[in-house]
Amino acid sequence: MPLKKGWEPLNRSTVGTVPDRYGIYELGDGNGNVIAVDHGPLRDDLKEALGYGDGEQVRWQATQNREEAERLVEEHRERL
Repeated sequence: MPLKKGWEPLNRSTVGTVPDRYGIYELGDGNGNVIAVDHGPLRDDLKEALGYGDGEQVRWQATQNREEAERLVEEHRERL
C-alpha cells in the first residue's frame, strides 16, 4: 500500500522541507514506481538518498518515534 502523500521530486528544495523527525519514506523512479521503502531520520536519510542518486521522487510520513516507523515500514513492505 503506497503512502497517501503524492510524489515530490527528490532534490535539495524538497529535502529542505522534510521534517527533522523519524518516519517512513518511499523512493520512486521517474514513472512513479516504488523502488525503495525504508525508515529513519527523514531529513538525514533523504539527504543521503539525494547524494547517492537513489531515486528521482520521494514521499514520506513522519511518525511519533522509531518504533512506530519500524512497524509501519514492515506493514508497508508486506503490501507491496
